[in-house]
Amino acid sequence: MSVNEALPSTPAGERNLAPLTAVLRSRLPAAGDVLEVASGTGQHVAHWARAFSNLVFQPSDTDAEARAGIEAWRQATVVGNLRPPLALDVGSADWAVVAPGPWVAVLAVNLLHIAPWTVTLGLFAGAGATLAPGGRVFVYGPFAEDGVLEPESNRRFNAMLRAQDPAWGVRDLAEVRAVADQAGLALVEQVAMPANNRVVVFERVPCA
Repeated sequence: MSVNEALPSTPAGERNLAPLTAVLRSRLPAAGDVLEVASGTGQHVAHWARAFSNLVFQPSDTDAEARAGIEAWRQATVVGNLRPPLALDVGSADWAVVAPGPWVAVLAVNLLHIAPWTVTLGLFAGAGATLAPGGRVFVYGPFAEDGVLEPESNRRFNAMLRAQDPAWGVRDLAEVRAVADQAGLALVEQVAMPANNRVVVFERVPCA
C-alpha cells in the first residue's frame, strides 16, 4: 500500500482534483496565503501545496476527525507551505478571529450544497472580511440558474440531498451572487467542469 492509499480520500475527490488544479493554475496569484474552508479529507489541499509551492495553504474544517486526517496528509506531504488545519466553522460569526488572513484566495469545494444556507452566508461574509485587496473566492459544485436546475442528473442529486437533510440542496447562483454582492464580492468568471459542475469565481471589489 502506498502512503497516499493509507491517507483519507474519496473517489470523487480524486476525479475532480486534476480539473480543479488546472483551473487554479491559471487563476491563483503568484504569492500569498490561501485558505481552504471545509477541507474534508485533505487530499486536495495537500496536492495544491505541492503543485503551487509559491503559495502558503491554510486548510480548515469544523470536524475534529477531518482535521486529524488533514494533519496526516500534511505530515506525509512534507512541504513547508502547508499549515496545520484550523478549527473553522464556515457559518460562524468569529471567522475573522479564527482565520484573520489576509487571504489572497479562499477555496470552497463541494460545500454549499451539503450544508445549510447559513454556510453560504458565512462563506461570503468571512471572505469579504478577510480577503486581501483583489482576493478571490473559488466555489466548486453544481448550481441552479434562475430557478432552473439542469440536467436531470443534477435534479436527482438535489432530490437525494434534500431527502438526506432538508437544509441541504443545490444552490441557485442568482441567490449566491446576491449574498456575495452584499459582502463586496463580484462574480467575475464561471468555468464549466466535468459531471455538470462548475467553478464560480468571485473577486473582492475595491473600496471606493
